[in-house]
Amino acid sequence: MQREWTGFYLDCRVASRQRATIHLLPNGLHITTESGKTLLWTYEDLHQTQGFYAGEQVRLEHGSPIPEVLLVADAAFLSGLYQLVPRLASRLHDPSRRRTRGLLTLLAATAAIGIVAVVFRWGIPAVAAVPLVPVPWEERLGQAIVQQIAPPERRCDDPILQRRLDEILGALTASVPHSPYAFRVIVSDDPTLNAFAAPGGSIVLLRGLIERTATPEEAAGVLAHEAQHVLKRHSTRTLLQHASTGLLVGALTGDASGIAAFGLDAARTLGLLRYSRDREAEADAEGMRMILAAGIDPAGMIAFYDVLAREGSAIPSTLQHFSTHPSTAQRIERLRALAAGAPAPHTSLGKAEEWVTLRTRCRAEPAKPSPGAMPT
Repeated sequence: MQREWTGFYLDCRVASRQRATIHLLPNGLHITTESGKTLLWTYEDLHQTQGFYAGEQVRLEHGSPIPEVLLVADAAFLSGLYQLVPRLASRLHDPSRRRTRGLLTLLAATAAIGIVAVVFRWGIPAVAAVPLVPVPWEERLGQAIVQQIAPPERRCDDPILQRRLDEILGALTASVPHSPYAFRVIVSDDPTLNAFAAPGGSIVLLRGLIERTATPEEAAGVLAHEAQHVLKRHSTRTLLQHASTGLLVGALTGDASGIAAFGLDAARTLGLLRYSRDREAEADAEGMRMILAAGIDPAGMIAFYDVLAREGSAIPSTLQHFSTHPSTAQRIERLRALAAGAPAPHTSLGKAEEWVTLRTRCRAEPAKPSPGAMPT
C-alpha cells in the first residue's frame, strides 16, 4: 500500500499554497512542506470538504476555527487512507462508492437539464441555478477568464509587491475560515484604474488601480470588495445570466470540457457588464465587515471610495457606479456608519510611505510587448 503522497498545503492565513509531501501514519498524517515546515494532523480533528466526485481534488481540513487545508489531486489517496485507518469510514468518503455516486450524478444531470428547460421556457432567472454550480467548475471558468483578462505575458511578476498583496488578502480571507475558495490575487500590467473578481477566487488588480492607492489599507478595501463578489458568487450569477445555453448546461452539470472555449466570451462579458445596485451594495457592506473582522483600519476603504467618486468619467464604466450613480454618497455614508463602531487601535498593514514606493514596482519592470507585437 502506498504510504507517501504529494499535494498542496494552505494555512488559510496567506493566499499562496505550498507543495507538500504527505506520509500516512496509523495515528495521523505527517506533512512536510516545501519550506521545511513539518506537521502532524491527528485523524480526530480531520474532516473532508471536497473530493466526493470523480475528477474533483480531495480537500481535507484540520483544526478550528481557522482550519489548515490539504489538497491532493489523486483520489487513490483516500483509498490508501481508508485502508490504513478503517475507523475513518464514517467520516471520509470511500472512493469505491463512486460508481453508485456516479449513477446518482447522472440522474442529477438529467434533472439539471430539465431545470435548464424550465429556465429557458418560463424565464426563471439564472440566478436561481447558481447554488447548483460546483465550485471546481467555477474555479476552472475563473482560470479561463483570467487567462484572457491577464495573460501571463502581461502580468507583473515583482515578488515583493506580490508577497505584500498576498499577505493583505490572506489577512482578509482568514476571517472566512470555511470558504470553499482558494483566493489568489493577480496584478496585470495595465494603466487602467480597474479590478475584476473572477469566479472561483481569482482577483485581478490592474496596475493603474494599485498606483492610485495611497496606503495598503486602501488596497485592502478593494480586495475585500472584490472578495465578496466571489463569496457571494456575483460574478458567476452575472455570467450565467448572460450565458449561452451551453455554458448554463455545463455549469449545472459540472461539465468542464467546454470551459476554455467559453473563457474568452466570459472575460469580455465580465469586463463590459456592471453588477446590479443590490450586488454592489452587498459587496460594499460585506467587504467592510471583512475589513473590520480582520482588524484593519476601515478608513482606508472609505478613502479609496472617495477617490473613485471624485474621478467621475475618468474611470472605466465598470467602476463608474461609484462616481455617477445617484446613490454614491449614501453608499459611502453607509460604509462610514458600519465603520463607526470599529474598535481601535487597528492592525497596521505597513507605513504609507513604504506603500507609495511599493505600489510602483510593477511600473519599474521592463515594458512587456503587447501580444503579437513585432520585436524592435
